[in-house]
Amino acid sequence: ACSEFSQRSCEECLKNVSCLWCYTNNTCIDYPVRSILPPSSLCSLSNARWGVCWINFEALIIAIAVVAGLILVSIAVCCCYCCYCRRRSRSRPDEEEERLARKREERRLQSLQRKHERKLKHDEIRKKYGLLQDSDNPYSRFENE
Repeated sequence: ACSEFSQRSCEECLKNVSCLWCYTNNTCIDYPVRSILPPSSLCSLSNARWGVCWINFEALIIAIAVVAGLILVSIAVCCCYCCYCRRRSRSRPDEEEERLARKREERRLQSLQRKHERKLKHDEIRKKYGLLQDSDNPYSRFENE
């Protein structure tokens, strides 16, 4: 029982996790597990110690709340950052795809242009040697039958 450690020291009282030390009257009492925080009629929060003697219950609650708040804020920031990155990465391939499609179209047009130039050169050669049927060249190729 925690009451056995009353009028001794805080360290001896808090060796048992279920005990609460009150500095107002130097008593060791059972931690009221039914309520989350010990009621002020039992011991004021600034004079209550639980877990360690060097920090009062009020400061312990504030420290735990600050740490929990920081964890929640960091999780929220991470989630927002990840969502932003995911949204940004989804939009980036669209821009990349458009750029690649433009380059592909440019290459296709260049290829068609080169093909047309080759055809013109070949037609000139055919015309020169009389191999072109529609030419106005008086000479025509002689076919052996």
